[in-house]
Amino acid sequence: MLHLNINDETAQLRAVVLGTAESCGPTPKPEEAYDPKSLEHILAGTYPKEADMVQEMNAFEAVFKKHGVTVYRPSVIENCNQIFSRDIAFVIGDKLVHANILPDREREFTAIGHVTSQINPEHIIYPPEEVHIEGGDIMPWREYIFVGTYTAPDYPDFITARTNKEAVEFLKEQFPDKKVKSFELRKSNTNAKENALHLDCCFQPIGTDKAILHKNGFLVEEEYEWLVQYFGKENIFEITADEMYQMFSNVFSISPKVVVSEKNFTRLNNWLREQDFTVEEIPYAEIAKQEGLLRCSTLPLIRTN
Repeated sequence: MLHLNINDETAQLRAVVLGTAESCGPTPKPEEAYDPKSLEHILAGTYPKEADMVQEMNAFEAVFKKHGVTVYRPSVIENCNQIFSRDIAFVIGDKLVHANILPDREREFTAIGHVTSQINPEHIIYPPEEVHIEGGDIMPWREYIFVGTYTAPDYPDFITARTNKEAVEFLKEQFPDKKVKSFELRKSNTNAKENALHLDCCFQPIGTDKAILHKNGFLVEEEYEWLVQYFGKENIFEITADEMYQMFSNVFSISPKVVVSEKNFTRLNNWLREQDFTVEEIPYAEIAKQEGLLRCSTLPLIRTN
């Protein structure tokens, strides 16, 4: 049996599901795009090729193995994009929550059946239909669960709005011992630099007391300021709109000291080293074209303190 344990974003990782780029299907048509960045690359003819993305994910897997992490991969579904395993489920404490994602992605969850079958069924939570929730918006951080959301009346108009106010209430009911803190995110179906698809596109804790942050990803300035106060200005790496667009905040922590980052994130990687992090640099720029990066392609199952 798998004994799930996730209480933050950075404790020593023991087991993870890493998505797969195998058989990810043809380049989508413009009207099939889920986000503005993918659309941009579809229209420009620069949408990533499967072989390049498989290579990038293999590099990520190699880093996990180097650090002694058990890696699970989804069963391959033909012509299906299964890169972003963060979208399909997430773990808080010892519970796995099935994400209510875009309906045509449900089969991605069935493709990790060989993992979920090792979890006590009582520890798998299936939210009701009205709860929209995706793992990229959910961040356990000690006594908190940070949640990215969008609650304005025009929520249904945004394919980029993935977690609703019902989800925030649902998490409060399911995890009464945690403080659920939600953040309104800026959404755009057409402009990738004005769109925070998920919370991890504009914020992520690293180490024990630091964070990467992008002010314009947040709709409410007080909510952004709350994070600045919580982590302390001197502990924050503030990224530009262009760096958010490149997904600088979507790195992944294997431990409080080890961060996996994209090799072209020079300004961030230099800062991380100045803060005494070990930075494992890998190529991930092709996958980034789909508005997702390192955190998006992982589903952590077990971390130990």
